[in-house]
Amino acid sequence: MHFAFTEEQEELRAQARGFLAEHVSSEAVRRAMASEAGFEPEVWKRLGGELGWTGVAIPEALGGAGLGMVELVALLEPMGEALLAAPFFASVCLAAPALLGAPGSAVAREWLPAIAEGRAIATLAAGAAGERARAATDSIAWRRERADYVLAGRDGFVLDGGTADVVIVAARAAAEGGPLALLAVPAGAAGVERRALPTMDQTRRFAALELRDVRVPATALVGDEAGGAERLERTLDLAAVALAAEQTGGAQRCLDLAVAYAKQRVQFGRPIGSFQAIKHKCADGMVQVETARSAAYYAGCAAAEGHDDLARTASLAKAWCSEAYFRCAADALQIHGGVGFTWEYDVHLHLKRARSMEAWLGTPAWHRERIASAIGLGGIS
Repeated sequence: MHFAFTEEQEELRAQARGFLAEHVSSEAVRRAMASEAGFEPEVWKRLGGELGWTGVAIPEALGGAGLGMVELVALLEPMGEALLAAPFFASVCLAAPALLGAPGSAVAREWLPAIAEGRAIATLAAGAAGERARAATDSIAWRRERADYVLAGRDGFVLDGGTADVVIVAARAAAEGGPLALLAVPAGAAGVERRALPTMDQTRRFAALELRDVRVPATALVGDEAGGAERLERTLDLAAVALAAEQTGGAQRCLDLAVAYAKQRVQFGRPIGSFQAIKHKCADGMVQVETARSAAYYAGCAAAEGHDDLARTASLAKAWCSEAYFRCAADALQIHGGVGFTWEYDVHLHLKRARSMEAWLGTPAWHRERIASAIGLGGIS
């Protein structure tokens, strides 16, 4: 099978690279890192209101562009290259898929148009860090009181949780053995407490979320209670595919930085790129990037076409692309030498993003074990 982006998809990628090169430069990323919100509001406004990227995978009937996962992958790769600091991933790759799991629900009709137009920042609280253990969703519980849902508990690692307007919360019924439900909680609701977390990757903000008997109406339920666990699992798989595409872009940028530096850095009277050891690192990096791209693209196609093996392809892509990104970032740092970790160079920013995102949404080891379990070779403990 020959895979290639369509002419329209290539135009979207070219538009993304052009906009990001102009408005998300290295200096702009550092400004965003130093800001209180963690992003530049004007850039975020243009991503949604002017370019329509926030609605790329949302149906037209709900205010989006009506495209799909392949187009989202096409956008995320250059975003990863540029180290975009914005609540795009939280809103478009976490909250929106959760709501799209029940597009006919009142809460989806309320929030998806706002997400599509960039008017609202949304995120997902699902205990999705580290091993992506399902037990983490038990840290928030729900109970019914008359017509309302009441939520209590905490999630210690929510992407863009400090700036989100709404949080899609994965909560388990307080009664033992009860179902898992997804509920939309406005960030300003009584009883919601948020605390910004210090993180290694300053281009991506996380927050701890505390819910103290937060009351939301029945219309806040995404879909139904019975399908919450399945809806959450699919959302996290789609997010893993999206993250793999972003990581592929980051790996490509690290390789580009390493090659450019190896060509211009002179040692012993010749560019260091002429030394065999440096050539080997660059060649290995190219293999890492190309194989990561294949994994991410295939997973994107599987997601777009609704393949039954989405879980396996998502895990394959997340495991491989996570390690490829970190390997490329680490090798780029080695090629740069000591200056690679100075503030003036971008290599250390990619290294921090690569390491932090390697663990998020499931470590490579967790995803490999998940694949082994799916094909009958083992199981996730």
